[in-house]
Amino acid sequence: MIQALEKPISFDEFIEWLPEATDRHYELRRGTIVEMPKARGKHSDIAGWLMVKLGAAIERANLPYFTPRECIIKADEGDSGYEPDGIVLDRLTIADDPRWEKESVVENGASIKLIIEVVSTNWRDDYGHKFVDYEALGIPEYWIVDYLGLGGKRHIGTPKQPTLSVCELVDGEYQITQFRESDRVLSPTFPDLQLTADQILRAGR
Repeated sequence: MIQALEKPISFDEFIEWLPEATDRHYELRRGTIVEMPKARGKHSDIAGWLMVKLGAAIERANLPYFTPRECIIKADEGDSGYEPDGIVLDRLTIADDPRWEKESVVENGASIKLIIEVVSTNWRDDYGHKFVDYEALGIPEYWIVDYLGLGGKRHIGTPKQPTLSVCELVDGEYQITQFRESDRVLSPTFPDLQLTADQILRAGR
């Protein structure tokens, strides 16, 4: 649901307006507030399962990373803000992010090691706006978890099927590697990760 507004609002206005207690979450898209339902069912299951696995990988490797429950990512141009399905932050740099402690806002792409979006009916955002904005922020790794194979054919091919796209930032641009079924997922951030695409797309089932 898109909120009807007379004029675009700024990111700061969005953060000031953002309700603290709600069963929905909100994102800012090019100055417009978009109301989104909380992740439920398999979408929520996959996001939660994956963050547990990444948390375990962080602990095993003794990395200075953590996985916050919630945060808002401020796009580089400042008129968009996103609440990702999953994120891995760097403790060594997030302390320098000026809005983190008081607002859970991340402005510095260098603080983000990995960001995850689980695809639902708004797949165009994950493959489009968010792809472009996360790339512009310099986020080194972006996962698009398309467990229903909803993305356009130009993104996941024909026939459409469940696909995990790992986008790695190389010379300022995302290079995309796709994984399906029994493919072992190769993560630049977690090179020792031992998970297949099917395990992630089915939340371990």
